[in-house]
Amino acid sequence: MKSTTRGQFARAAAVIAAAVAVRPAPALAEEAVGADILIPKVAEFVPALIAFLVIWIVLAKLVWPQILEMMDKRQAKIQEDLDAAEKARQEAAESAKVYEQKILEAHQQADEIISKAKKEAEEERSAILAKAQKEASDVIAKAHGAVDSERHKAMIELSGSVVDLSVEIATKIIGNDLSADQQRKLAEKYLAEVGAPDGE
Repeated sequence: MKSTTRGQFARAAAVIAAAVAVRPAPALAEEAVGADILIPKVAEFVPALIAFLVIWIVLAKLVWPQILEMMDKRQAKIQEDLDAAEKARQEAAESAKVYEQKILEAHQQADEIISKAKKEAEEERSAILAKAQKEASDVIAKAHGAVDSERHKAMIELSGSVVDLSVEIATKIIGNDLSADQQRKLAEKYLAEVGAPDGE
């Protein structure tokens, strides 16, 4: 880049020098008075050219390298910022993917937890229903047992009362031919025969 700038300055100086060299003769200059203002005189041009070259050399040696260095640094800083921005963008994209994956995993875990909770609740419900049905069956069985027991007791008591009543009736009808013991056995036998089909 430095050589390009120096080449441009050298071309500009050559163009100015060529313009001075092809300066028209005084006779032609008198005809074109308006154009004379634009073309410098040799006495003015040489010092101006020397001053220009001195300034150009000073700028090229002292100022221009610093300007180029500063521009290079600026370009490097801009490139570094662009690289950092691209890296940050890539990291952000990767982070977004990671977060999306984590959110997806969280949704899956939540679905699994809900499914497991539903399954456990259904199992608990089934267990409670089974326990309640078993307890109800046990209560019903106990109630049947209690009813059967009470019925059996009532039948025994009723049988005893019927036997006593039968003995009294048989005594009054038959008289005293049979002993009380014989009458009782006869009544019990009769009741057993009569009560046999009910017992079965």
